[in-house]
Amino acid sequence: MEFKAKARFTRVSPQKARLVLDLIKGKRAEDALVTLQFTKKRIAPDITQLLRSAIENANYLGQEKGFDVDVDKLYVKSAIANDGPRMKRIRPAPMGRAFRYQRRISHLEIVLAEKGAQDKESLATVVGEDGATAAAPAKKKAVVAKKKLATKKAAAK
Repeated sequence: MEFKAKARFTRVSPQKARLVLDLIKGKRAEDALVTLQFTKKRIAPDITQLLRSAIENANYLGQEKGFDVDVDKLYVKSAIANDGPRMKRIRPAPMGRAFRYQRRISHLEIVLAEKGAQDKESLATVVGEDGATAAAPAKKKAVVAKKKLATKKAAAK
């Protein structure tokens, strides 16, 4: 189950917002709130408010709609900052001229998901019947390929 929160028309450039959003991607919701609390960027309080909204959306669906949601297991699945409309402005320049510039706006979106049953299912497909992981055979194939490549190079010299 995914829980979303969006903040549209935020007065910050998407590039600056992505710097802060990249800090919290993949983290638990609680850890992300602590990270945002100690981040010194101007957009951090807005993202904190957005993250709290996403957590409350999950809590609401858990209580009112009857979904089984454990708020302690939520993590930030994705955090996106997209371009919004740009405000065109004019700055006075020397000799009566004018320079145009653009004030950027961004649309922020945070998606939370719950770690749990879905992760166990994906883990079961990776682990074989005897408990060995599927990565072990792939590692052996890589070693064999390296040996073959080394013998070809030696034969070419």
